[in-house]
Amino acid sequence: MLFPSLLLNPKLRFRPQMRSKKRSKDEGSLLIVKLKMKGLLKKSKARKPLELVKHTRDLLIFFNGNMEVREQKRKDKTEELTKSMLEIRTLLYGDGESEPNKDTCAQLTQEFFKDDTFRLLIASLSKLNLGTRKNATHIVANLQRQQVQSRLIASEYLEKNIDLIDILIPGYGDGDIALSYGAILRECIRHQVVARYVLESDHMKKFFDYIQLPNFEIASDAAATFKELMTRHKSTVAQFLSNNYDWFFQEYNSQLLESQNYITKRQAIKLLGNMLLDRSNSAVMVRYVCSLDNMRILMNLLRDPNKTIQLETFHVFKLFVANENKPPQIVNVLVTNRSKLLRFFGNFTIEKEDQQFEADKVELMKEISILEPKDIKEFSSIVSFRENCEIPC
Repeated sequence: MLFPSLLLNPKLRFRPQMRSKKRSKDEGSLLIVKLKMKGLLKKSKARKPLELVKHTRDLLIFFNGNMEVREQKRKDKTEELTKSMLEIRTLLYGDGESEPNKDTCAQLTQEFFKDDTFRLLIASLSKLNLGTRKNATHIVANLQRQQVQSRLIASEYLEKNIDLIDILIPGYGDGDIALSYGAILRECIRHQVVARYVLESDHMKKFFDYIQLPNFEIASDAAATFKELMTRHKSTVAQFLSNNYDWFFQEYNSQLLESQNYITKRQAIKLLGNMLLDRSNSAVMVRYVCSLDNMRILMNLLRDPNKTIQLETFHVFKLFVANENKPPQIVNVLVTNRSKLLRFFGNFTIEKEDQQFEADKVELMKEISILEPKDIKEFSSIVSFRENCEIPC
């Protein structure tokens, strides 16, 4: 017998078995904790889209209409709404382990835009906690892109409820919800019907103020929305710029390009370049680069001490010089400032090697160096000249 002592001493005999039971119990508890953390144990049954959206709508109605309720009841409702919004977001985006179900997403989309749940969400946004508000913006972003039987339900809904945009845009004046409203607004602008409405409304003029708000985050968000408006739907933007050229560029030049704020100037000159170089805006670009006032603003920006602003300005300024039918006033200003311009561009360098930049710079300097002064009397009118402006791309 190999271990007789174990048989002679009962305590020793059973001690290993007791340790085994204790270890087994501890391991079981640990497994339960892990399962709970993963949500695999006692997982609540997922609600159907109809039930989930209806419950969410009821909670939003509560937050919209019940201002004087017990603190505990409001806390309970807040927790319910937080769970519901998270559940909707998970169904739309997936849980990290499985992809979202297309049929479920379609049902959620239909139900969400039914019975004005979207309107309730917009109206309740300021009353939600930060986490729920973030989930709400993610949900809205997803729903804007969902197609149900090849139809964009969100676009159809917003076309019938376009007044919601009148709520979202002024939200930039409310520091608490400005960023949330801005994120939702940009998603709505994905739809051409919404972008056209904003461009044609009085709200457009307000963006020049929002972009210059003292709060950096809100101002940057407003600038992002403004950029989305001016670049996403090209044909709509081209028509807007053509119909509103005078007031729009007057505001753009005076408030943005001539702003004392570095960020505002940098973003504005970059966006201007993007707009003018877009083929859909070719007629607007021709009109812009035939203006002596516009060129003077660009020449002043070239003198900005910041290298980034100088570079972005260069990409716009070269359009004035490249114009094969430059107005005589522009030619004469370029000739008058020829030596200064050639000296400036001769010393103008950038950190990264860029062959296209170098080629453009050489061509620009060559064009300026061969310009001859123009006699303004040779031209019957500046207007008729503008109609024949052509700038090779």
